Amino acid sequence: MSKIITIGREFGSGGRELGRRLSEKLGYAYYDQEIIAEIAKRTALSEEYVQQIIERKPITSFPIHIGHSFYPVTNPMFQQSLNVYAEQHKLLQEMAAKSDCIIVGRCADYILRDEKPFRVFVYADVDSKLDRCMKRKAEDEHLTEQEMKKRMASIDKGRAKYYEFYSDRKWGARENYDLMVNTSGQNIKVVTQAVLDYLAALEK
Repeated sequence: MSKIITIGREFGSGGRELGRRLSEKLGYAYYDQEIIAEIAKRTALSEEYVQQIIERKPITSFPIHIGHSFYPVTNPMFQQSLNVYAEQHKLLQEMAAKSDCIIVGRCADYILRDEKPFRVFVYADVDSKLDRCMKRKAEDEHLTEQEMKKRMASIDKGRAKYYEFYSDRKWGARENYDLMVNTSGQNIKVVTQAVLDYLAALEK
């Protein structure tokens, strides 16, 4: 059976970098934006549109519970959201079956729950996340610190609603993860080694 590590993360916490560094050290396949690209290819949708869909709660005009059952719907946009999620579900299972891997976001901890992945959630205080985001923003992105804070909050709100909609679980709640990692004021390279040491200790 493949070894699977899933990483949920707050925006700006360094979770993506942590996942990439862990994959390099462990020799595991790393899946992040590759998931978006493959879903776009399979659904004939643009990568930008797929990205928007999988980081927001689907829009529906009536209550619906997805955690255990899918119900017929007539709203085209809502149906498209369900179709993208179904494709994502299938793709993550294929990736997990292929080799040892690290998967960032995309409800992977819930979708692959039967595979018993090692579930990590990465978080940090606002100042640390803001500092990281301001340093790494694109050159043509001219957001003020206040605007960046609003963007950070909006993205995390969308991720939480998306995760909770499909999993019926609370995003970031400690009972849903095997390891909570606080990167506030920390160098991700150092954090990576600490996580590696912890994983090695579990193997003993």
